[in-house]
Amino acid sequence: MKNKQVKEPIQTKWIWVVLVLIVLAIVPWYFPQSAVEPFILGFPLWAFISTVFSIVLCGYLSWLCISHWNIVEDEEEAERAKEVK
Repeated sequence: MKNKQVKEPIQTKWIWVVLVLIVLAIVPWYFPQSAVEPFILGFPLWAFISTVFSIVLCGYLSWLCISHWNIVEDEEEAERAKEVK
């Protein structure tokens, strides 16, 4: 664990850019007001797109937490566990 570099994803700009793009895609502001049809799997198109991008956002945030979030607390907890033994 000591070989891993401590990373704070809040300082990485591309993470924020992708996050903003996904959030903008979730909100159907780019559809005309009369866009009730067509229906996809029983949902209006705007609701289907919002649902898909909500799932994309969940996957993106999960991936970030798993692969890009290596903070100091992990190392501190490991040191405390050694001290207790």
